[in-house]
Amino acid sequence: MPQRFTTLISAAELAPHVADPGWLVIDCRFELGQPETGERAYAAGHIPHAIYAHLDRDLAAPVTPETGRHPLPQPQIFAATLSSWGLTPATQVVAYDADNSAYAARLWWLLRWVGHGAVAVLDGGFKAWTAAGLPTTTEIPSRRPSSFVARPNRDMWYDAREVAERVQRDDWRLLDARAPERFAGQVEPIDPVAGHVAGARNHPFASNLGGDGRFASAQELRRRFAKSQDGVADDHTIVMCGSGVTACNLLLAMEAAGKRGARLYAGSWSEWVRDPSRPIKKGTD
Repeated sequence: MPQRFTTLISAAELAPHVADPGWLVIDCRFELGQPETGERAYAAGHIPHAIYAHLDRDLAAPVTPETGRHPLPQPQIFAATLSSWGLTPATQVVAYDADNSAYAARLWWLLRWVGHGAVAVLDGGFKAWTAAGLPTTTEIPSRRPSSFVARPNRDMWYDAREVAERVQRDDWRLLDARAPERFAGQVEPIDPVAGHVAGARNHPFASNLGGDGRFASAQELRRRFAKSQDGVADDHTIVMCGSGVTACNLLLAMEAAGKRGARLYAGSWSEWVRDPSRPIKKGTD
């Protein structure tokens, strides 16, 4: 039986399979401040046979006055997108972005959410691929459409009400993946309110990575999460960020380290601050 990749895959492991019709490689490069940058980068050169997934169009639903900046896509709409990409239950998916897996991890989590477990993230992203001297192309592939059926798992994410209830309890931990200065409320380049959810702890997603964008070892990841979780169980851990995207890097890191059961606060900070009655805090504690 072929090996299934469900967390991380190296460039060397991916290279022999890019032309395999049973594999689907997806380029998720994106920049929040310049939404078309990733798509332009894809057009300029990408891993052979890779298709492109746009964060706003393909991996999120439209924003409403009540939601955060990247609401979860409607399962049926997301299933239609996956079907247009030719996804079947037997397909091995590999997602990649520029280097830090923030956007690729979003697709990784979404696929698991709708019931597709054979999905991995290219460790180190496109940077690792080119650093290994592997080929790129500007050719846009075509794939035979399929009929993927989404089976979303509601237990994998929490809404604001569920987070507000649990963050007050000592046996639950809310980890915020944003950079320390945003968590502390010292700067806020994107959202209208600075600070963090009262009771949350900071675990920047960059702390999961080395300087080359690759994830730390499983042992090191466990050590770093143990410090942030401070004795709280994995299945009582919730992760968040600005809009529910980079938090998925934490979930991927935890899974790669054998730590299972954490949940995503899907709306994250950009949803939390929509309601001024929700408690916020500034500072590092």
